[in-house]
Amino acid sequence: MDLYKWAFKLAPFTPAELTADCFELARDIRTLDMQASPYDLQALGFAPVPIETAAGRATYEQRQRGFSERARPLRARLIALTERLLA
Repeated sequence: MDLYKWAFKLAPFTPAELTADCFELARDIRTLDMQASPYDLQALGFAPVPIETAAGRATYEQRQRGFSERARPLRARLIALTERLLA
């Protein structure tokens, strides 16, 4: 969420593609959070991630690591944009 927040705060200087990429990441992270919540969202198409089990925690952690990898280039693009704006 923080990457999207900063991409949006830097508007109108942030390229639309970067803002959209940050939004997609934030959306996917929030989706996992909802899947790991105690609410039953299966009717909405969200399969639960049972974090109370070892397998569920492993799935959650694996997906979180994937988000971290996806965030790395977005963070670099935002930093580069910020540095250009400050120069």
